[in-house]
Amino acid sequence: MTMRLTDILQPTCIRVPLGATDKQGAIYELIDLLAEHGQITDAEVTRQAVWQRESTRTTGIGHGLAIPHGKCNTCDKLVMAIGKPAEPIDFQSIDGRPVDVIILLISPADQTGPHIQALATVSRMMTNPDTRAAIRDALNADELYALIEQQDAAAAP
Repeated sequence: MTMRLTDILQPTCIRVPLGATDKQGAIYELIDLLAEHGQITDAEVTRQAVWQRESTRTTGIGHGLAIPHGKCNTCDKLVMAIGKPAEPIDFQSIDGRPVDVIILLISPADQTGPHIQALATVSRMMTNPDTRAAIRDALNADELYALIEQQDAAAAP
């Protein structure tokens, strides 16, 4: 069964545009957004987990997309936040291009399955150039959430 991103993404956890202008700032801003909306219990512990993961290898996967992620016990289920920086950010991406869509995933340390499923679902969604373009063109969080709802509906059996 395909994971529905709208099952893990709250509309309030999308920020367009992000205020941050660098990689660490963007990641931390998304973590703070999750904390503000009660999705995680400790922003600092989450920052350490995600930044430690990011420091080992970039999550800039190409095509202007980064999927920073981490596992820690600041949440009891997989949570997600999405941000679009006002200007593309250097993420040391594998294709050398700056990033203009950042999708943050946080999951409990003992739950690998949903984490992997979400990464696969996001990757699959973002391989479509039309979807990438639509997400880039979204002017606000509501438009971006509506696009993800459409993707979920299209992927549903």
